[in-house]
Amino acid sequence: MDKPYVLGLDMGGTNSVLGIVDAKGNVLARTSIKTQQYTDIHDYVKALYDAAMPIVAPMGGLDRFVGIGAGAPNGNYYTGNIEFAPNLPWKGVVPFAQLMSEQFGIPCTITNDANAAAMGEMMYGAARGMKNFIMITLGTGVGSGIVIDGKMVYGHDGFAGELGHTKIDRSEHARLCGCGQKGCLEAYASATGVARSAKEIVSATDEPTVLRELNIDEITSYDVYKAAEAGDMVAKRIFDYTGTLLGQKLADFVAFSAPEAIVLFGGLTKSGHWIMDPVVKALNENVLPIWKNKVKVLFSDLKEADAAVLGASALAWE
Repeated sequence: MDKPYVLGLDMGGTNSVLGIVDAKGNVLARTSIKTQQYTDIHDYVKALYDAAMPIVAPMGGLDRFVGIGAGAPNGNYYTGNIEFAPNLPWKGVVPFAQLMSEQFGIPCTITNDANAAAMGEMMYGAARGMKNFIMITLGTGVGSGIVIDGKMVYGHDGFAGELGHTKIDRSEHARLCGCGQKGCLEAYASATGVARSAKEIVSATDEPTVLRELNIDEITSYDVYKAAEAGDMVAKRIFDYTGTLLGQKLADFVAFSAPEAIVLFGGLTKSGHWIMDPVVKALNENVLPIWKNKVKVLFSDLKEADAAVLGASALAWE
């Protein structure tokens, strides 16, 4: 093949990972930059280019690449734009695919970052061989990719499947989400949401907890995980609270697409059974009897960086 490689970009709210992928789905090299460091999209695209060149050059340069596939928050497969992404530093509508194509000199195709992860999981991971599943990404935010009958669901405008912005709390006290609405699943079930729950729960109780020894404004989901592993009851309650809310919403999602499985992906999944157990329990308590104990809930079995990079790279082969 004259052009045996593609670039796959996993753009996260915190980090952006760029990988070189061959036709067999091997990630041959990768590099990364900090997404939030660049408040101007042109500076971000240039930084990606500068980071890519040292790994692209040994492969024979960009002339050996078919194109770029990118998974980005609010990335629109139809238009090539990133549109009103709440967790990115660039607001409004950003013509991202066009800017990347102009900078790199090769075609660029984009999709939602969670859709990219779902594509990677379907081709190489836990959902391999499945034609009906939902991918839920639990990172800075909550993303989702829906596959029905073997096809990614985009909807008429390219934005189908924003499950992280379905509501779990419609009261006046609901948490403000990064999208500007209140009560979204993302505000509770993301890694950021766990940290917010920790702050609320620790502040509301006098129970002894190692979390109280930390700066309450700097607690992370990983801190809560470490505390739970050490037997901290408050940390366990934080995961029970988070997992229950997530499981209840997954039950709603099952009702519209009857998936074979729900695959959980992202930083929060490193919490293992602390998050999985309450999720599965709440899911099965809230689905109709026809789906009870029938829908598998799985952790992604791809490396966190690989799933989205591989899925995004598949866009470039199309």
